[in-house]
Amino acid sequence: MTEGVKVVSATVPARQSTAAEARPRNTAAERGSRSPKRKLRAPADKRKNLEILFFVTPALLLIAMFMLVPIIQAVRFSVYNWKGFGPLVDFVGLQNYVRVLQNEVFTDALVHNLVIIAGSIIIQLPLGLAIALLLNRKMKIQGLLRTIIFVPYVLSEVIAGVVWFQLLQPQYGLIDTVLAKLGIQGPAQGWLGTPDLALWTVLIVLTWKYLGLAVILFLAGLQGVPDELYEAAQIDGASWWQIQRKITIPLLGPTLRTWGFLSMVGSLQLFDMVWILTGGGPANSTTTMATFLVSEGTKRQNFGVASAASVILFIVALILAVSYQQFILKRDTQPDTSRKRKKVRR
Repeated sequence: MTEGVKVVSATVPARQSTAAEARPRNTAAERGSRSPKRKLRAPADKRKNLEILFFVTPALLLIAMFMLVPIIQAVRFSVYNWKGFGPLVDFVGLQNYVRVLQNEVFTDALVHNLVIIAGSIIIQLPLGLAIALLLNRKMKIQGLLRTIIFVPYVLSEVIAGVVWFQLLQPQYGLIDTVLAKLGIQGPAQGWLGTPDLALWTVLIVLTWKYLGLAVILFLAGLQGVPDELYEAAQIDGASWWQIQRKITIPLLGPTLRTWGFLSMVGSLQLFDMVWILTGGGPANSTTTMATFLVSEGTKRQNFGVASAASVILFIVALILAVSYQQFILKRDTQPDTSRKRKKVRR
């Protein structure tokens, strides 16, 4: 009996030792098997990076050619008193910037751009949202109505501007003719020739032109709202207005904020429609920053002042875009931390 016990006790440590010796061998084998995979992944990652670089390089070159180089050239021209001919020899430093900022026409143009931004959002947002909600319902002529709403946006600004310029002609234009038949007398100098009415008339034309973009974006956002939410709200007895206020508008938040950003940037760069309708007049009542710098460069041959105005326009647009991104669009890119906090508390 004692010999049997000794034999068992002698064999057990031997098994444990062999198992202990086998473990490091297995781990070494695993490491050896993993290392080739890592070596294989490295060339694959390099290939992906090279492919990305290959396809992105043409776009980066175009951006550098048509954006970075003109910006650098504008900054360079802005510190010279240059008439557009000959070398850059008359260095004036920041004097052109001082002249622009002290110019009452430019400060009024900045105010006009801000008025157009505010007016576009105040008018187009509720109007576009109402039309989008109407067109989102099932109807027979739904496609036709969507096409009619979107056609003005597809038209070229030059075509739309010329058409509206003819419609708004004093006395002989279609709008004044229709108003005269209704017993309403239009302004003597026309809608575009009266300083107090010109900017608001341009704003109405801009609303007609760009309302289709807002409607299309809002319709695209409405397609992402689940129908189950509407059905559940109707079962709970919610009214139509409560459904729109509690479900539709909150879920359209990212779309509304994106459209607001596009509208703001487009209003800051507004040029072609104003240039065709009024040329910045009458009495500079519709001048924008873009029309100011073009007028200074092409009509007065003050390319240094025009370049300084373009740099200021770029800085203003950059500040507003970054501020909008930081305070309004940031919520759409960050994850919702409130749900995570609730889960942690639970």
